[in-house]
Amino acid sequence: MQIHFSTERKISGDQFVEVLRRSTLAERRPVDDPARIRAMLENAPLLCTAWDGEKLVGVARSVTDFTYCCYLSDLAVDEAYQCRGIGRELIRITRSKLGPKATIILLAAPLAEGYYPKIGMQAHRSAWILPPQAPLE
Repeated sequence: MQIHFSTERKISGDQFVEVLRRSTLAERRPVDDPARIRAMLENAPLLCTAWDGEKLVGVARSVTDFTYCCYLSDLAVDEAYQCRGIGRELIRITRSKLGPKATIILLAAPLAEGYYPKIGMQAHRSAWILPPQAPLE
């Protein structure tokens, strides 16, 4: 198996949804809303992908200013390809595209919380979210 990584190769909404389904992220992403998936891809300025031939097996989708912060909003690796360093390499490539002072930020999926400390990421004690329907008081 030879995995190829890219920051230039575009992916379709269908390819993105399929890798989300083959990872653990589909249950927390709008995979049944093609327009929203398409907008997620179009509005993310940094996309790193992992390929086994023509099969998309991993993706790191980030929203970033490239200099201060990078929100790594989706890190998905096909379950059949996990534990092979693909996620770590996607993060490494993401980091290589950022300025030297940019910080990578992510919210871990519950099943992946144990992964990030193993690769050197630090927990941050004060992350906050405002869900779409929640009132701002």
